Amino acid sequence: MDKKIIYTGALMGMIAIIFGAFGAHALKKILTPELLATFETGVRYQMYQAFFLLLLPSFKVLSNKTKNTIYYLIVVGVVLFSGSIYGLATNYLTPFDFKTIGFITPIGGLLLIIGWGTLFFRYLKSKP
Repeated sequence: MDKKIIYTGALMGMIAIIFGAFGAHALKKILTPELLATFETGVRYQMYQAFFLLLLPSFKVLSNKTKNTIYYLIVVGVVLFSGSIYGLATNYLTPFDFKTIGFITPIGGLLLIIGWGTLFFRYLKSKP
């Protein structure tokens, strides 16, 4: 399980760097400053979660079941949150109207909050 978490964190971080560079170079020329800032928010949150996943296996007080739960909350949260932000920021560049699925952004954010909250409450309940 720990290997899968680390692989996913590394891949998520790599994709965040690629998207960040894409935004800074290619999209900077075609997006408004507001849309570019929106895109960068997606990149930033994806990178935060990548770091979180890279650290998750080191939390020895957590059971594998809890790590697995946090892992899926974070991965699905990033796909919904950052993925929808990428789509919304570049909406007019694609034939699909991402505004029709914009409601998934806060769902993804909620999953990220629940993932971090799970870590917080499991540590709070753990014995020293």
